[in-house]
Amino acid sequence: MFFSQAGARPRMWEASPSEHKKWVEVFKACDEENKGCLSRENFKVAVVMLFGYKPSKIEADAVMSSVDPNTSGILLKEFLDIVRKKKEAQLYRNEIRHIFTAFDRHYRGYLTLEDFKKAFKQVAPKLSERIILEVFSDEETIAKSKLEDKSINSYISCEINVGTISYL
Repeated sequence: MFFSQAGARPRMWEASPSEHKKWVEVFKACDEENKGCLSRENFKVAVVMLFGYKPSKIEADAVMSSVDPNTSGILLKEFLDIVRKKKEAQLYRNEIRHIFTAFDRHYRGYLTLEDFKKAFKQVAPKLSERIILEVFSDEETIAKSKLEDKSINSYISCEINVGTISYL
């Protein structure tokens, strides 16, 4: 939902003052009744304004279930924390996509053993070929099964799974 399914957590990231100000402005614009909190529907509008997509029912349920039941919605502090986490996850996915693209020199959408060997020779020249082969064979199994399903979500999952190898 907010973080990659690869299991790794994004690094902590701090918003710039102008970005933080924008988030507060969006919160205030979506707090139609000036109650100091966002309803479920107002939260969805805020996400559309900041991230360009409407949150799914599952995402909205998860956010609303984390809200203090004594309040009538998402408070500004909670909202800012949610937005920061979403931004971190977005930056993390972009970083993984960038790493995958750097490995995929022929723009095929998948990585070959030769792609892996070349990439690891550059980033970890002392890593043994045996380890590279083990990592590749494990990830190749995952990647092939995901690439059989041509949906964009599978493609992104494949990118994330393969991309996490660069952090060994």
